[in-house]
Amino acid sequence: MKVYKNHTAVVTPHRILVLGYFLITLTGAILLSLPISSSNGKHQPFIDSLFVASSGISTTGLSVVDIGSYYNLFGQIVLMCIFQIGGIGYMTFIIFLIYIIGIRPTFLIDYTAWESLASPKYRMLGRFFVMVLISTIIVELAGAISLTLFWLREFSLLKALYLGVFHSVSAFCTAGFSTFPDSLVRYKSSFTVNLTIMALSIVGAAGFFVYYDILIFIKKKFLNSFPRKLSLHTKITVLVSFGIMLLGTLIIFISEPEKSGADFLNAAFQSVSASTTDGFNTVDIASMSSTSLTMFLILMFVGASPGSTGGGIKTTTLGVIIIFLWYNIKAGLANINAFKREIPQSTIYKAFWILMFFLIITAVDMLILTATEKKASFLQILFETISALGNTGLSMGITSSLTSIAKIALSITMFIGRIGPLALGLFLVGRQKTLPYQYPQEEVFIG
Repeated sequence: MKVYKNHTAVVTPHRILVLGYFLITLTGAILLSLPISSSNGKHQPFIDSLFVASSGISTTGLSVVDIGSYYNLFGQIVLMCIFQIGGIGYMTFIIFLIYIIGIRPTFLIDYTAWESLASPKYRMLGRFFVMVLISTIIVELAGAISLTLFWLREFSLLKALYLGVFHSVSAFCTAGFSTFPDSLVRYKSSFTVNLTIMALSIVGAAGFFVYYDILIFIKKKFLNSFPRKLSLHTKITVLVSFGIMLLGTLIIFISEPEKSGADFLNAAFQSVSASTTDGFNTVDIASMSSTSLTMFLILMFVGASPGSTGGGIKTTTLGVIIIFLWYNIKAGLANINAFKREIPQSTIYKAFWILMFFLIITAVDMLILTATEKKASFLQILFETISALGNTGLSMGITSSLTSIAKIALSITMFIGRIGPLALGLFLVGRQKTLPYQYPQEEVFIG
């Protein structure tokens, strides 16, 4: 009996999830380091390949090498597979195969898959993951067709098709990897490229549960079925996501010296890029104003939504914190409500826990990188750190010159950003336990 208890304490869904992502990252790093992956036919230093693989699995987009010139076709496809798996989660593929074959998965596999996409409705697991995979294929295919048709103007059919697929997958997975050395700067005036990448990123960053919720709502409305209403999660996600995107667009547009139609398009693109954590850029980030860069830091820190392909503390975390602060300042109420629904205390605790965890990781990284990166400014280091933790991939241009210690630190940071602070905590401690005792309460003076 004791052996069984010890065994179950070791094997938990969060530990399976973290170990799975670690093994995929390690495998990807090994493949990228091999001569068959590089254009020059030489080994890539393992720290560099580990950095790129970590960036891929976390869909960050930071890279110490130029993806298009350093890696050959094999290496680029390996990287694309890594960020495709990182974007929708490897458990999606496992559950999909099990569902198609008709095998009944164990509770441990079910729960691990449930945790991998933060799905709040366990009972819909099978069809939910089928919807995830099918919608991913449809959206990425639509994006690939749009981009391929555009790039046919300057490339052959096969080249245009490859570029379309690579950048479509990269955008939907909010990975931000590009085969062009300047990301998408050369296409900053192209409405086709800008709008396609923005649409793919917004869809990818919204979260799979939001799609499911909206589809069910539309279906019930079409069939005139009741009850039909969007969940509180979907309402907060949509409200916060578009709110911060709009705010970011306006601030970036106003803060930059030249203002034209193209600049407004670039401002919108960069706001979406930072808030969805896709990491593409159509302008030189390092040349932008301090106000715009500050806005980038905020957008990258908040990031996308739960259960999506993006990173950050998540839009719902910010939404819950804002609602909590508003209610406490307004009336000091114990019950926190939104859209005529009460938000559980456990959700509020989790939101603040995630915020504090991200702040702690940022502080630790800043201590390490300010000690090792002597040639970089404080703002450049902070920008790189937030970009890595938020899985964004935007950079002020110091990624390729990072020291080995900084590469290792940011690789760990990107990995933590992908699996999430809660999963990391439960990976380290195992199962949550309720204390069998309670001490008397005593006041602590705050503020």
